[in-house]
Amino acid sequence: MTRSLRLVPVTPANIDTAIAVKVRPDQEPFVSPVVKSLAEAYVHPNVAWPRLILDGDRAVGFLMAFLDIDWNGKGVDFRSGLWRLNVTPDAQGHGVGRFAVESVAAEVRRRGGTQMYVTWEPGEGGPEGFYRKLGFELTGEKSGGQTVGVLDLA
Repeated sequence: MTRSLRLVPVTPANIDTAIAVKVRPDQEPFVSPVVKSLAEAYVHPNVAWPRLILDGDRAVGFLMAFLDIDWNGKGVDFRSGLWRLNVTPDAQGHGVGRFAVESVAAEVRRRGGTQMYVTWEPGEGGPEGFYRKLGFELTGEKSGGQTVGVLDLA
């Protein structure tokens, strides 16, 4: 890796590149494909923040954040965090995931947030260990059957 990681918005010019980002087959049960994330971003344009992760000019991942989402639909609990993270197999273990989490944390802070949330599919071989290693704590909540973690950004 060249270690020139950066985020770019998904545009008409790079949408095919974004959709082509795939995880290892054994990870597919734990994260939705990029195309589903982009469909969700389309129907949630005010809260979804999809970004392609590039190393130089090469796509190595995709992330989608949720920013100021009405967590329970009651207008009193607004949260921001990481919605999806897909990292290509050859880029895994090289800091791309950490870069993605740190990038979302920076955007949440920029918008005045002091906590960052993440959800993940529970199960053996899933991403829980990765998120816990980065400091996310379990909230005890579930969201759509997924485990919810929170990271204090203060």
